[in-house]
Amino acid sequence: MNKLTHFDVSGQAHMVNVGDKPNTHRIAIASGKITMLPETFSMIEAGTHKKGDVLGIARIAGIQASKKTSDLIPLCHPLALTHVSLAFTLDKDTSSISCQVRAETTGPTGVEMEALTAVQVALLTIYDMVKAIDRGMVMGDIKLLEKSGGKSGEWKSVNPI
Repeated sequence: MNKLTHFDVSGQAHMVNVGDKPNTHRIAIASGKITMLPETFSMIEAGTHKKGDVLGIARIAGIQASKKTSDLIPLCHPLALTHVSLAFTLDKDTSSISCQVRAETTGPTGVEMEALTAVQVALLTIYDMVKAIDRGMVMGDIKLLEKSGGKSGEWKSVNPI
């Protein structure tokens, strides 16, 4: 089992020193889902919400959040992201919207936290924009799907869906 790198030998939290690690191209893909009432889903799908393009605004919020991850997660390194993309998949049968984020950088540490943060903030933005008509929405199934780059190489979830 890997040791927890955010703790020093005496058990104190610290920021990992990545100064000696080589720069490599790193990619992380994360996903999550928000489920809502069918009426709420239909309004988002049709683009008829009075606040505007819910998914377009959620996409921008997710990208913005990925760039602010180190401000939110205390021991994350600030990263120079080279690419962040968000895709939404609408499922009418379950009245749910899935969000998938791909984050990339070239550097000494990974982008998993940036991808996960982007997913969560994108889903929170959807919630915020339509909460006046549906406060019972449920967000969940937020997970890392895959990552590549760095010393640990490739990793893929055994349960991607």
